[in-house]
Amino acid sequence: MELPHILALALLQGLTEFLPISSSAHLILLPLIAGWEDQGLAFDVAVHVGTLSAVIYYFRHTLKELSKDWTQSVLTRKQSINSRLAWAVLLATIPAGLAGLLLNDLVDDYLRSPLVIAATTIGFGLLLGWADWYGKRQRELKQITWQDVLYIGLAQALSLIPGTSRSGITMTAGLMLGLSRHAAAQFSFLLSIPIITLAGGWITVKLIKSATNIDWISLLSGTIFSAISAYFCIYFFMKLINQIGMWPFVVYRLILGVILLALFA
Repeated sequence: MELPHILALALLQGLTEFLPISSSAHLILLPLIAGWEDQGLAFDVAVHVGTLSAVIYYFRHTLKELSKDWTQSVLTRKQSINSRLAWAVLLATIPAGLAGLLLNDLVDDYLRSPLVIAATTIGFGLLLGWADWYGKRQRELKQITWQDVLYIGLAQALSLIPGTSRSGITMTAGLMLGLSRHAAAQFSFLLSIPIITLAGGWITVKLIKSATNIDWISLLSGTIFSAISAYFCIYFFMKLINQIGMWPFVVYRLILGVILLALFA
């Protein structure tokens, strides 16, 4: 791959993985609109490794506490706020994991089209705006219930559809349940760790079976660039989300959806 293509795709992945605007849609659309060759499964794995490393590093202290208390809960069966949150992240991952195993090929064959992306970009963008506007935004993560976990987990399963946005749909669900913007975003980002790990592992298995030649320089570059952009994206998003809200992303999604309809309808 050429360096400008690597840089553009890696930065795009890093910026859009955690913003509520759909990274999968942007990675599909950029090569399509620019007339580039498909970047391939290996590069997809590399940039996902980059974003995964960024979110793990950003939440490293939180993850340390969650891991410690979760292990203690397994050994003693005594729950704390941190262990409950760790269990919540794991349990909320199950619906999306099952959906990925059962429906991934169907999505790849029938739903990776610009018109599907346009529809989901607009539809779920409006839903995000509604949730941000009408949500009470009074609850924090320590108040999350198992019913909330199931609801957000089922919502995350919808992110298999290109254009939905994994972070967008989980934040939407959190806001609809009355979580604060910061709490909804934090839970969404923590949820990304197991689901990106599972998705990356699945793609890696497909890559190994395909016996594709690997351009290691391109992969390493993509990993580094996506990790850097993803880290700064998370950092500034968490700093600013309570002030700016979700509407800048809603407006962006509506504009992008209309442009896609104009280009491909």
